[in-house]
Amino acid sequence: MVIPTLAAGPRLLECIAALEKQTLRDFEVIVVDNSGAGLARRDGVARPGVRLIEPPRNLGFGAAVNEAFRESRAPYLATLNDDAAPRPDWLLALLAALEARSDAGMCASQVRLFGEEALDSAGMLVCGDGSSKQRGHTRPPKFFPVAEEVLFPSGSAALYRRAMLDQIGLFDEDLFLYCEDTDLGLRARWAGWRCLYVPGAVVDHHYSHSAGRASRLKAYYVERNRLFVLAKNFPARMLVRAPFVAMARYAWHVRFMLHGRGAAARFRREGAAAWRLPFYVLRAHAELLLYTTALWRRRRQIRGSARLSARTYARLLRSHSISARRVAEL
Repeated sequence: MVIPTLAAGPRLLECIAALEKQTLRDFEVIVVDNSGAGLARRDGVARPGVRLIEPPRNLGFGAAVNEAFRESRAPYLATLNDDAAPRPDWLLALLAALEARSDAGMCASQVRLFGEEALDSAGMLVCGDGSSKQRGHTRPPKFFPVAEEVLFPSGSAALYRRAMLDQIGLFDEDLFLYCEDTDLGLRARWAGWRCLYVPGAVVDHHYSHSAGRASRLKAYYVERNRLFVLAKNFPARMLVRAPFVAMARYAWHVRFMLHGRGAAARFRREGAAAWRLPFYVLRAHAELLLYTTALWRRRRQIRGSARLSARTYARLLRSHSISARRVAEL
């Protein structure tokens, strides 16, 4: 069990308290304090049953999880946001699902918005431009009651099989923040691994507690990293169409912002100037050019070990897709 944290504080303590109530007891908790200032230790996180890793600087989500994974020999790796509170049967339900399906390498939780009868995620969906969004976001949990296959889990509350990670590699540390779970999940699907949604594994999540629901940091990294995910993981024919899907999404962002809806409108409400959004888009594309050689190399590695054909993979993505309009609206 890995919990990266940047701010520590009451949310992290609430998360650990919830883990202490799990019906399954055979697990280790590793907290990675990315604050670089010992905040988790100051807040009393170091206690029996909790191992604390304190890097000297903020490693980002993926690198923090990787650091903990390398120090563990467990056959399964759970990731949990520091602002998530799992219910008592959460880990037991996830483990039972993976142990029942040898072809499944990852499990998605039923993640609920804290204090609401609404979902944060029931697995993840992907858009034709590489953007990813939570399946069922803001909808009542009763509409997602069935255990079923989904594309990949949200890293806010997920369980991964070690054998899968040994095969495909860990989180991409170059992403730093956001979309790491998308990239890992898509790489796993190329390798033939499946993902299960487990509705009995319930987690209550304070959504975007660390970086904000629509912060400047989030705006930049989400845009940059969806380009990285796209370049690494999408079949060639989908790559050709991706810029047109992105243009449609930008247009929907503008329209929804004018009507006070969606992520772009939240960005404005949180005090940021709207003109900054095109700047982040341009900066993200410039970064893509800088990483072109590295991304091409990783793309070839992914395809070199793939068990699915490009056609089958494209069909898989389309069956778990979300429209550009819906991405802009959420």
